Amino acid sequence: MRSNYYVLKEISLNSVTPLELPETELDVLLDEGRKIVLHNDDYNTFDHVIKCLVEICNHSSIQAEQCAFIVHYNGKCEVMHGEDDKLDTCCRLLQVKGLSASIE
Repeated sequence: MRSNYYVLKEISLNSVTPLELPETELDVLLDEGRKIVLHNDDYNTFDHVIKCLVEICNHSSIQAEQCAFIVHYNGKCEVMHGEDDKLDTCCRLLQVKGLSASIE
């Protein structure tokens, strides 16, 4: 019967060279731009808020639900970033639906 033995080579840490990564430039976003902030109120149901965020802000149902809970527990939540024209339109539509939204 033949046994299988493996010989492990001792590696000196001095012989290992560190992994060198190519230099990259990081883009730093200093200005987040304008955003729609949804504020908590005592009038709208979770279902209504979620439905509005899905229809108007193109959120997924999960994203809209998370935003609704953040608004409920924290008082406000950023729900959309983007171009000024689109933000203005979406903010007005949210307000027409009875939600308390503002652009900051």
